[in-house]
Amino acid sequence: MSKIDKVVLAYSGGLDTSIILKWIKNNYNCEVVCMTADLGQGEEMDGIEEKALATGAVKAYVEDMREEFARDYVFPMFRANALYEGRYLLGTAIARPLISKRMVEIAEMEGAQAVSHGATGKGNDQVRFELATMALNPRLKTIAPWREWDLKSRTDLINFAKENEIPIPVSRKKPWSIDANLLHTSFEGGELEDPWNSPGPDCYRNITPPEMCPDDPEEITIDFEAGDPIAVNSVKYSPAALLSKLNELGGKHGIGRVDMVENRFVGMKSRGVYETPGGTILAAAHRDLEGICMDREMMHLRDSLIPKYAEMVYYGYWFSPEREALQALIDKSQEKVTGTVRVKLFKGNCVPLGRKSPFSMYQAELATFEEDDIYDQADAEGFIKLVGLRLKGRMQQSKWGGKDTEDSCE
Repeated sequence: MSKIDKVVLAYSGGLDTSIILKWIKNNYNCEVVCMTADLGQGEEMDGIEEKALATGAVKAYVEDMREEFARDYVFPMFRANALYEGRYLLGTAIARPLISKRMVEIAEMEGAQAVSHGATGKGNDQVRFELATMALNPRLKTIAPWREWDLKSRTDLINFAKENEIPIPVSRKKPWSIDANLLHTSFEGGELEDPWNSPGPDCYRNITPPEMCPDDPEEITIDFEAGDPIAVNSVKYSPAALLSKLNELGGKHGIGRVDMVENRFVGMKSRGVYETPGGTILAAAHRDLEGICMDREMMHLRDSLIPKYAEMVYYGYWFSPEREALQALIDKSQEKVTGTVRVKLFKGNCVPLGRKSPFSMYQAELATFEEDDIYDQADAEGFIKLVGLRLKGRMQQSKWGGKDTEDSCE
């Protein structure tokens, strides 16, 4: 491979990537361009360009990607009702392909030969970043310092920072590894490494503990168009602004906190706490609206594919042909998922109360328990006989050796 003269680093400004910036300069003797994606981290973005340049970057891109993140990544994933292992709304996983895409674009603009990330050799993110890079530009080399250097712990990193005069604020009160964006905040490490331990009282960021939530419920409405949310309480928002609004409402009422042990792609189990307030409301409302808008067989087919779709996102296959093909099917299924859902928010619960749609397949006159002129209940007898033929035949074959037992089976 030709000499590496320039590297684009996915830079968060935290302990790991600040040290990685200096380590790459020292060990590869090359220029480092930092790229930071603003995906809704909030105050973490303050002064990040200046910090990157002060630590040795030759250039620092700080990109506001909140709208693209919500519109082109979060919303398509939510159209699929994706849940990893039935619980995780994939807040970290869905951010990685977008960060990777922009990192590759900047590498091509800057004439860089490599990209780099701060993911450890134990986690999922290294796979996600590198699979995305391979899919978008396989000629770029990936530098993964956690797989190369001799720094083995957070203590080693802190010592490196001191030796190289890298200012790193380290909080001993909040020792977790935290990932935050517009969709969620995750906590890992610290006391969470023992799955029997309860999260500490400071392990909250966007969600009010249920015991401190308002004593009165709040009802809201969410409008959808072709599977995507477009308005809250009849007020239209951009994708990022809508997700922010739902985060505010969900956080206020303690909605969207998950504490789970999951199976990482690399083969180990890990424990994480996830706060996804707006996403939890959105997922519940979207799923509820589908009940009146989607054909039964289409819904059941899509539902059978949810675990596979979620795995694709979690494992890092966003830019794969199978995910793109599956997305086309999902988007087709969502063409008439348009309407409004009324939801109650109360002390950690999100409860759909009502739903309506111009494409509703629900017919009250057909489903009623009162007298109707549409459905002839006697027709059900023939239907049951037909769908039960295979069951009847199986019993005849196994118990009576295939003899005609019409009378005994009636």
